Amino acid sequence: MNTGLLIIAAALWGAAAGSFLPRAAYRFSAPAGEPWHDSCPGGHALKGWLGRASCPECEGAAAKGAEAAVHGPRTTPLVIATALVCAALAAATGTRPELGVWLLLAPVGVLLTAVDFRVRRLPDPLTLPFAGAALALLGLTALVPEHAGEWTTALLGSLALGGGYFVLFLINPAGMGFGDVKLALGTGAVLGWYGWPTVMLGTFAGFLLGALYGGALVVARRASRKTAIAFGPFLITGALLGLLVGAYTA
Repeated sequence: MNTGLLIIAAALWGAAAGSFLPRAAYRFSAPAGEPWHDSCPGGHALKGWLGRASCPECEGAAAKGAEAAVHGPRTTPLVIATALVCAALAAATGTRPELGVWLLLAPVGVLLTAVDFRVRRLPDPLTLPFAGAALALLGLTALVPEHAGEWTTALLGSLALGGGYFVLFLINPAGMGFGDVKLALGTGAVLGWYGWPTVMLGTFAGFLLGALYGGALVVARRASRKTAIAFGPFLITGALLGLLVGAYTA
């Protein structure tokens, strides 16, 4: 397939997948210790996990002049973000078979980013399956000709990054959540596919982005040096940057 067509197809896939994320983002955006949201702010029961973060009953009330209970992230930002991520992955990976894995995992990464930014929580129903799916799908990809990675290194990368984050969690549990440890299992697998330099690059990029964001908050006086921030989005963004470089240079 022509590279341009591949990128367009990936972007369309990302846009379609992103359009299903808002409701899941709202339902998973419950503070730690609380159950997942099963109703809108107006108290109406929610059905399903995929689709717009909207309530038909609240929308009906708004049409009659009442104030609607707006909830969840908007669809457009998630659509754009997922489309851009998928297009970038296609541009870097080309027609190699592992692209299919990246395109399947990308919407989950966007969803995790949205949830962690909202409530500083990385849900187990997303992080653990993300890691398991990454290893399983990459294991299948390793059987397909023309792939450019190594499943063994993906497994070791998962264990190494997960173990490293677990040590950081033990040292400073207030600064590193256990959800980050579970997420690191998945990002380590993805980065490890392209080798240890990619693991190190993605890991460093995540910490650098997190430090820059925290520093900016301190300078803007919106946080102190001891303020905890949601680190999952930076872990994921760093992994994406490392993956793009690893895929492009493989």
